[in-house]
Amino acid sequence: MKRHRSFEMKQTLAAAIFTVATVATASAQTGEAPNTILVLDASGSMWGQIDGTAKIQIAQDVVGTLLDTLPDGQNLGLTVYGHRTRGDCTDIETVVPPGPGTREAIRAAVMAIKPRGKTPMTDAVVAAAEALKYTEEAATVILVSDGIETCNPDPCAAAAALEEAGVNFTAHVVGFDVAGDPQAQAQLQCLAGNTGGQYRGASNAAELAEALTQVVAAEPAEPVAPLPARLRVTVREGSKTGPQILDGIKVFLTAPESETDEDPAAIAEAGKELSPGQYAVSVLRIIDEATAEAAVELTDGESEEVILVLQPYRPGATLAAPDQADAGATIKVDWKGPGGDRDYLSVATSDQKDDKYINYVYTNRGNPGELVMPTQPGSYEIRYIWQSGNEDVVLATRPITVVAVAGGLSAPDEAVAGTTIKVDWTAGGYDRDYIAIAKPGAKGGEYVTYVYANRGNPAELKLPVDPGDYEVRYILGQDDTIFASRPIRVLEAKSLVSGPAEAKIGQVVEVAWEGPGADRDYISLAIPGSEPGDYVSYTYANRGNPLELELHSEPGTYEIRYIAAGDKEKILASQPVTLSGHVVALTAPASAPKATEITVAHTGPGYDRDYIAIAKAGEGGYVTYQYVRGEPQVKVRLPEEPGAYEVVYYLGRDEVPLATVPLTVE
Repeated sequence: MKRHRSFEMKQTLAAAIFTVATVATASAQTGEAPNTILVLDASGSMWGQIDGTAKIQIAQDVVGTLLDTLPDGQNLGLTVYGHRTRGDCTDIETVVPPGPGTREAIRAAVMAIKPRGKTPMTDAVVAAAEALKYTEEAATVILVSDGIETCNPDPCAAAAALEEAGVNFTAHVVGFDVAGDPQAQAQLQCLAGNTGGQYRGASNAAELAEALTQVVAAEPAEPVAPLPARLRVTVREGSKTGPQILDGIKVFLTAPESETDEDPAAIAEAGKELSPGQYAVSVLRIIDEATAEAAVELTDGESEEVILVLQPYRPGATLAAPDQADAGATIKVDWKGPGGDRDYLSVATSDQKDDKYINYVYTNRGNPGELVMPTQPGSYEIRYIWQSGNEDVVLATRPITVVAVAGGLSAPDEAVAGTTIKVDWTAGGYDRDYIAIAKPGAKGGEYVTYVYANRGNPAELKLPVDPGDYEVRYILGQDDTIFASRPIRVLEAKSLVSGPAEAKIGQVVEVAWEGPGADRDYISLAIPGSEPGDYVSYTYANRGNPLELELHSEPGTYEIRYIAAGDKEKILASQPVTLSGHVVALTAPASAPKATEITVAHTGPGYDRDYIAIAKAGEGGYVTYQYVRGEPQVKVRLPEEPGAYEVVYYLGRDEVPLATVPLTVE
């Protein structure tokens, strides 16, 4: 016959309560009947349904049936929790004090229960024990609950305290519809187990029959099965507080008779439920076969965490390089290693940290790598640096001795300011090395002028434009070390310029000069009092002597200057010149047909870039034009659009108009 599940649940719950009640009253058959209180769960979860019937209704029916089976002389009481207010952890009430002849009072109280509140089951058991005066005489509590403790106390700790303080205190527990909640089961089992009582689950008829058979068969309380333990295993790198490792590892759990391969993330996060006993855990890192292991003893109902520590992974690497090298030289280093994009070879002192160095080169630049040696002689080490995350890790080292290099400089004792001297040098000639002129006492990286050593030997070095005492230096470019030096006296340059005292605007004049004649020196026309580098026109001194200088397009007083352009621009010589304007006359027809040519005569200077233009009246610029090229008259084509125009003579430099006459294009 097929039965409804709620009917089976009623049978299961009744049998479970009957079982613990039978155990509770068993001592009465030996002559001493302990007082007993039934603790009933009336929390809000009891409204939950099993096949359409509320759990509170099932409990009410079962307790009503149970009461009819108990002896008349049984001292029985009732404690209820969660039946009066919502969300109140203190909602616990001993509705019927323990005593004989209480069955009908308990029945009426149970039938009136309306579930409302939380599940303070631990405090309810404590309250029932206190009502039974458990510290003075034997006392038994029967707890019926459908869920986990939702208030503060620790059920296991409270049960242990009751057991220790009680004369003969026992709590029997019925777990009602908690098969799917391991944590609730664990709490309820702990309440029973820590007081020497029994735990029974009410979930189906078959389990009820088996439990009832076992209980009825023997009066003594059935030993409480050991509570499962939980083990978590975490693998970390470097130390017990280092970063967690989840990838690339195998975690093994070994019991006395078996070994299992565990998921690293699962056993670290949720752990694994195990029977109490001795276990061994181990980890294997696949890439380098590094291992760690530990033994652990799991106790009844407890949770343990084991942390296995693997030392940080280090790939293999080797280096091959000479035992000795010249200071500042570039050596070849053969390497074997991971070759990551950010891996590099470095040279450092032995006491420098892994991420510190004197020079380095990335491994992705090639194999062998070309590594520049320090400029200071001494003992160093070459390192292969592996960049792991944000950490620089030394994978391999080899020592190297850096030795001094003999060398020196040969240069004149004195030379004229702004000139170029030849400097013979003996040194490494490395890519960034340079020959410099500096003030005595200046630091290695401070100079007035310089030239790279790899430009040639002897090096051609331009002297400062200011006279004085200086040093010629050979500088090791990697750290501006002064490798060699010698003094030099820079003499004042004798300079002059000779040009006309007066000239016309835009005129090209001859200027004779005397001076250093360096490549970048120049002769300029400038406004008096302006900075050395300011000019209105110029030409380089190496263009000739005398040379041609085009003058400015505006009348006024100017200076012709010799400018030494070395470490700075300096006026070595100057002379004044006055520029005046031109008197220009134009002869052209007053009118002419469009798109024809007219002849224009002029008395202008006729410079190479001068031109005669036809422009819109009053607008400047031009519509058509023709260069003068030294001719006294030129032919100019007229625009195709009739109108009022002007014939204009333009000074080619700066396109300054020198004369204008009107023209009508018909």
